[in-house]
Amino acid sequence: QVQLVESGGGLVQPGGSLRLSCVGSGFTFSNYGMSWYRQAPGKERELVARIFAGGSTNYADSVKGRFTISRDNAKNTMYLQMNSLKPDDTAVYYCKAHYIDYWGQGTQVTVSS
Repeated sequence: QVQLVESGGGLVQPGGSLRLSCVGSGFTFSNYGMSWYRQAPGKERELVARIFAGGSTNYADSVKGRFTISRDNAKNTMYLQMNSLKPDDTAVYYCKAHYIDYWGQGTQVTVSS
């Protein structure tokens, strides 16, 4: 069955960096576009970045220039490099495969001094 496992979250100071990973299994990873979402306390889940099967990407305005999404199909893994982190980036981050109705457990990112 489909599984998505996020990792790499943690506590970081403002201006710091983190790299999130998402490992997919149970489907042909390379055939699917993938996305990162996040959900802050009391807020709706929002799209952060997408990477399509062909490699093209797009980003939410709030993270453009600071976050970079990438993928390694040989490892069935997607990444989110997050730089210049702000307190507003605090959230649980989730990965999702396009057109597959499955959410992983997420990974907590907390940006605080």
